[in-house]
Amino acid sequence: MNPEIELRAHAPKTLSRARAIAHKAAQLLTKAARANLPVAPDDSHSNLGWDDKEQRFLSQPLPGAGKNHFVGLSLSPLRLSLVTGNQSVAEMDLENVSVSDAAKWLDGRLDGIGLSKAEAVKLPYDLPPEVSEINIFIAAAEAERLSALACWFNLAHSVLSGLAKDNSGLVPGPSPVRCWPHHFDIATYVSLETGDFETARGIGVGMSPGDESYDQPYFYINPWPHIKTDDLPELPAPGHWHTKGFVGAIATSEEVLSLNNIADQFPEFVNSAFSIGREALGV
Repeated sequence: MNPEIELRAHAPKTLSRARAIAHKAAQLLTKAARANLPVAPDDSHSNLGWDDKEQRFLSQPLPGAGKNHFVGLSLSPLRLSLVTGNQSVAEMDLENVSVSDAAKWLDGRLDGIGLSKAEAVKLPYDLPPEVSEINIFIAAAEAERLSALACWFNLAHSVLSGLAKDNSGLVPGPSPVRCWPHHFDIATYVSLETGDFETARGIGVGMSPGDESYDQPYFYINPWPHIKTDDLPELPAPGHWHTKGFVGAIATSEEVLSLNNIADQFPEFVNSAFSIGREALGV
């Protein structure tokens, strides 16, 4: 199916359950990384990449048995995998599988290539209640919505990678486009000056698949430090300013779907909002 058609096939506010299932399954990947990689100061050892060719998440590379391996998660069908290079060398369909049994299967694969087991890893954060309460992956009824969710992640990866490439000349510049399993958002952070992170200017650009702010996927362009809200510049369609809890340019998936040609028009919005953010920060 054409990706844009698939994005439009399901109302964005119907993706909540699919989002919770995928968010829970993604913790298996980050646990494997936490069990086997040195701790990075920014916790980046635990984040995930998006493989747009195979439409799946991948952990950071795990150096087992003399090679780099990855733990992968496909959303439709919901499937856990051990990946060597670009090839899945073991797979487990997660439909009707308990979280515990999935973790045991993964630990068996990790042990087989000389890596540490991950099931006992304690996550340093709490997950939303609708995610933490999942004990069995019952995904068949959400298969089409999981596929739609994968399309939103794919769109985000494409747009964010394009923005990072276009702004690669900035110093310090964009971070890699990665998914952070705590909030399950995929993002790049464009640092605009060196110095203390609490005060140095920069712009976070990403997509959340939905949270307490918006119960649907949404894109954000958040200048840091927060810009003043008393005289915010006008944003181009289809976005709006969010000012409760954080200040950022937002385009919900419903707003994105209002565009006639998402592939052409939406990157223009992200680039424009990024430029507006830079201007507001004075860099």
